[in-house]
Amino acid sequence: MDCIFELEMRVRDYECDIQGIVNNSVYQNYLEHARHEFLHTIGLNFTELHEDGIDAVVTHIQLDYKLPLKPRDEFIIKLGMHKQGRLRFVFDQEILRKADDQQIVAAQVVGVLTRAGRPIAPTRFDDVFASKGWAFKEKRKIG
Repeated sequence: MDCIFELEMRVRDYECDIQGIVNNSVYQNYLEHARHEFLHTIGLNFTELHEDGIDAVVTHIQLDYKLPLKPRDEFIIKLGMHKQGRLRFVFDQEILRKADDQQIVAAQVVGVLTRAGRPIAPTRFDDVFASKGWAFKEKRKIG
């Protein structure tokens, strides 16, 4: 994964289940928060996109849980991004425990931009990536 953004966080007690580990559903919140922070950092936000008639929609999520996080663990969410075909974009993400750099979760989040409920090419991402000198290239789906 070509990492273009990182976000550090800490596990809060209430995110853990009776086993004393982060509940599986909470990881999606962590990953979503990192995606939103990334988009905000590069000058895109969902409110402005929506006001322009464009909505970002998640169509598929794949999460591979490797190890658990526990209360007060500090962790880093890393993010990369690529295209999949003409319309889809993919956030490649991973969560690493900061203390030992162990991978906790590996994820791919696939989405599309829509206008009036119909998918459109993610040219907004193309433009922003180009302005940053980044490549927003297509990668072939494996598997």
